[in-house]
Amino acid sequence: QVQLVESGGGLVQAGGSLRLSCVASGRTFSNYSMGWFRQAAGKEREFVAAISLGGRSTYYADSVKGRFTISRDNTKNTGYLQMNSLKPEDTAVYYCAARYGGGNYYTPSSYHYWGQGTQVTVSS
Repeated sequence: QVQLVESGGGLVQAGGSLRLSCVASGRTFSNYSMGWFRQAAGKEREFVAAISLGGRSTYYADSVKGRFTISRDNTKNTGYLQMNSLKPEDTAVYYCAARYGGGNYYTPSSYHYWGQGTQVTVSS
């Protein structure tokens, strides 16, 4: 089992920045690739970004490309999502997730462990 705990959400004005953190415990973090997803009120959970085991490969949704940066520090068992130039449409609950094995990075069902989520609200 892997336990994931997100932090760093909050209220920010449009154009501002936030950095989300996801601390993992229970198993060796470097054995899992990691992703960030978000879910806005009344909408389905959607892919935001993902990063490979060692951090060499990253993947982004088109809607956040160039504004968000995913990273990880395996020595600290922590993943990050740096969010810049935030827009009101980025408002959602953000979840980190961990996965092992095959499958694609973009589908929530490919992930085996999930955090509880952290709220991000961007005001206009």
